[in-house]
Amino acid sequence: MTTAASEPALSVRQILALERVLAGEPEVVAGAGQLDRPVRWVHVAEAADVGVMLSGGEMVLTTGVLLAGDREAQAEYIRSLHRAEASAVVLGLGRAFPAPPEVMRRAAERCGLPMVVLHRPFPFAELTEEVQSRLVRRKFAAVSLSEAVRTALTGLITTGAPLQRMLDEIAGHSACPVVVTNLAHRVLATAGERSAVDDVLRDWERIARQAGGSEGDGWVRAELGGRGERWGRIVLCGYRGDTATGRLLADRAAEALVLHRMLGGPAHSWEEQSAQSLLTDLVSGAVPARHLLPRARAAGLPVNRRTFVPLAVRGAGAARLLRVLRLLGLPGLVAELADGVTAVLLSLARDQDAEALAAHFATRLRTEPGGGLPREQEPAAVVVAAADARTGWEDVPAGLREARHVADSVAESPADLDLPVVVRLRDVHLRGLVRLLRDDPHVQSFAERELDGLLCGADAEAELLPVLRTYLATGRNKSRTAQLHHVSRPALYRRLESIEARLGVDLDDFEQAASIHIALLAHDAQQR
Repeated sequence: MTTAASEPALSVRQILALERVLAGEPEVVAGAGQLDRPVRWVHVAEAADVGVMLSGGEMVLTTGVLLAGDREAQAEYIRSLHRAEASAVVLGLGRAFPAPPEVMRRAAERCGLPMVVLHRPFPFAELTEEVQSRLVRRKFAAVSLSEAVRTALTGLITTGAPLQRMLDEIAGHSACPVVVTNLAHRVLATAGERSAVDDVLRDWERIARQAGGSEGDGWVRAELGGRGERWGRIVLCGYRGDTATGRLLADRAAEALVLHRMLGGPAHSWEEQSAQSLLTDLVSGAVPARHLLPRARAAGLPVNRRTFVPLAVRGAGAARLLRVLRLLGLPGLVAELADGVTAVLLSLARDQDAEALAAHFATRLRTEPGGGLPREQEPAAVVVAAADARTGWEDVPAGLREARHVADSVAESPADLDLPVVVRLRDVHLRGLVRLLRDDPHVQSFAERELDGLLCGADAEAELLPVLRTYLATGRNKSRTAQLHHVSRPALYRRLESIEARLGVDLDDFEQAASIHIALLAHDAQQR
């Protein structure tokens, strides 16, 4: 029989600190290590068989008048309280027991039952009234908090709020860090004051073990799941209120999160959202990398003495990438970014060949069917771009940005460009450089100035610009250009002559052709 977790309680220690109790000069004579036991109710009883009247969690007040002179009855009295899971026994010293009875003290110590004696006469009615009123007020406050949380979270669910918004609401009510994990204790989402959350994640390995076992020291957890299946838990880390209220709060939060997941919410799983949030922060540079290290570690990414391989992929979604990572047994994070790019961060052991594994991953990805799509709807080409491997976590954000830059540069390249299985910065050559500089005002002015004759008219831009683009991309190969545009060579010559006349250049001159090519690359990068 246990104290109901949903009923707010005072601890034995808190009751002994009340002003009215201190007036009775209380002394703990046994069970001093159990003073944080919750007290659900206070019960005044002189009957020797009081244990049969208890339901657990009571603090029993007695003068022991019916136990005086009977050592066996005294020991059995303590044992019966222990069996009934009473929180403590308080004995008022007086006519029956002028001093703490040794038999009762020894029995209480053996049972781990807190035993307190009052050295001064004390009206038990005053203590009962004080504790009961406090418990009632606590219960009312806890119920009010529970309903307020339920109402707020239900409102967020009905408006389609994301998971993070719901967790922020829970953290606001609990005034402590909130962590959602899967069953393997990997962190899926967090909320609360940033510095406090970072402190929790920094020591998450220890805290995860604590969160997975018995509660204590403010760590309150609730299971997430439904229909007989658990898939995660929510943990209030360092909740400073009483445990019962924390339990109510955690339970209301768990109910809302389960409902949020059942109703669908975002298209991606919470695991994918966690990876996306982390990688997005890394790519943006808005949060220093060192501050994101605890989040990466808590999410299950190996970070100690590792080699990190930043990748950016086009033509394959997160589900497909995750499936390939699992098939190859490669630890890493995957997140869909904007503009059709999916970021991947591999974490490899220092003695592994980073380039070979990246190539193996890219090769396997090309043979893996798309994430649930019919084969005819799968992207025609998968591009895997990579930055050089990083051994320092601080260098990862720059690596992710470099990989994305390479992927974007490839997207702006001709469709028939011959690319390696893993594309790197050295493979995008001039196109990559121009793309990096595309927002420079000098480059923009150069492109407009060089191409002005083709950009000033819609017809010329629509008809002649594509021909110029193909002609320069094929190394000024007229036969190939005519073939790709399905025109005869005489017709192509006329178009090239028109282009030269409008631009005032000679495309047979290497320097002039190179200048126009660079301007066209800059124009295309700006347009994209």
